[in-house]
Amino acid sequence: MIDFLGGFSQFTGIYGFMNSMWGWPVIESLHFIGLCLLLGTVGVFDLRMLGLAKQIPYQYLHKLVPFGVAGYLINVTTGIMFLTTAPDQYVYNPAFQTKMLFMLLAGINMLSFYGFCNQYVQNAGTNPLPTRIKLVAGISLIAWSAIIVCGRLITYFRPPYHWCLWC
Repeated sequence: MIDFLGGFSQFTGIYGFMNSMWGWPVIESLHFIGLCLLLGTVGVFDLRMLGLAKQIPYQYLHKLVPFGVAGYLINVTTGIMFLTTAPDQYVYNPAFQTKMLFMLLAGINMLSFYGFCNQYVQNAGTNPLPTRIKLVAGISLIAWSAIIVCGRLITYFRPPYHWCLWC
């Protein structure tokens, strides 16, 4: 897997760009901007579903979610650039592995929201939401907070390769 990821980075030119003087700082900055877009919209929408800012209708805040999706796409793109440039620092890293588990949880949670809760929320106006929908919002906030924490911890772990649970 390490060879594949490194080869992809070399083939696409990502490795050369990331190892240039401005490559890593520019991509880190874009990653942070993407994170701000994502949490600044999805996080605020989740907080609204939990009962904050009760005077704002849910559907108004939901209109901001496309900005969160754009932030997510920025983060996936920049994250792939980090991963493929230094795959051995990510693949074997328990903080990265945990981050991916929380990303999976956030994705499943998002699918459950759009599968079972979205229509109800869109029609709720400013009315309180049922506990099951608040649970989805809470899981979202916890998952994205954990993703941020694990993302920060990646730089502090330079683990031995035998820590990888699935490699």
